Amino acid sequence: MLCVTAAPLHAEEAATAADEIMLKNGSRIIGTVVEVRDGSAKVETDFAGTLAIALDQIVSMRTTESVVLQMADDTVLEDQTLTIVDNQLQVVDASGASQSLALEQLAIVNPQPWEMGHGYDWTGLVNFAMTIEKGNSDTEELDYRLESVWRSDDDRYTLKFYGEIDEANDVKSADNWTIIGKYDYFFSERTYWGVNAYAEADEFADLDLRYYIGPYIGREFLTDPLLSLSAEVGASYVNEDFSTAPDQDYPGANWGVHMASNYLGGDSRLYFDQLGVWNLDETSDIIVNTTLGLAFPLLWGFEAAAEILWEYDSGAVEGVEKMDETYAFRLGYTW
Repeated sequence: MLCVTAAPLHAEEAATAADEIMLKNGSRIIGTVVEVRDGSAKVETDFAGTLAIALDQIVSMRTTESVVLQMADDTVLEDQTLTIVDNQLQVVDASGASQSLALEQLAIVNPQPWEMGHGYDWTGLVNFAMTIEKGNSDTEELDYRLESVWRSDDDRYTLKFYGEIDEANDVKSADNWTIIGKYDYFFSERTYWGVNAYAEADEFADLDLRYYIGPYIGREFLTDPLLSLSAEVGASYVNEDFSTAPDQDYPGANWGVHMASNYLGGDSRLYFDQLGVWNLDETSDIIVNTTLGLAFPLLWGFEAAAEILWEYDSGAVEGVEKMDETYAFRLGYTW
């Protein structure tokens, strides 16, 4: 439960404030309602910045500007004022008659076009980590990453490409890359099925190319910015080509887990990603890639991130470590 006690109103604030909210604890909030979604209203105020207020704590609300309401059943009501009276949402139907609806039926205020079935929302990031040392030893290291996601009301495309190139005294010490392509179709609000295509190469792990492709089912278990959690599980065909070891292919079971949180505040983002493939022919053979990181915004869409990557391959060829650990500090741009 979120309780907010409003400061006394100054005449200047009262004159410019647009919207009014009354809470169950008797607090009165004057400001501008900028967003309602996931059971919470965001209100910009002069006295306390932006407040997040749980809808179940609101007794009444009235906005002066017209808004678009998207209901839980995906019905869209346009040219409405956001009015709540005695925990009931007041709307006007096509005939001009007023109706009272349960507040739980309200999903989003002013949804984006893609949330109403028009086009895609495009998000992504591109970042680099580079180290150059000159002197007793000449070292050059480059890590790169590109991620792009296109999301509509009922489906999603994902593309990821990342890798590493390192040299010391003109001798290459690391050269690897990974590319991932995914398609998801949501058959309910949070549950989806998809197709996954994955490919990677690592010169110093004797891996010319590993790829797998297959279907999966996934679910977004938590979607709150404080903690989001999604997981996927599926089946795949896996093919591995090595430089010296025998090539192989096998049926696999694959999974993915993604968690993120803004718990630290300041628009920072803690994140955890894991991808795994289990060899169903040789059940002792398992591959698990895990990333743990912290990203925080800079200016104009730029962000910095510090992360740790653990890559485990129980079936690594002779002479190659089963666990590879990488620490990176990245700078990049997000949109």
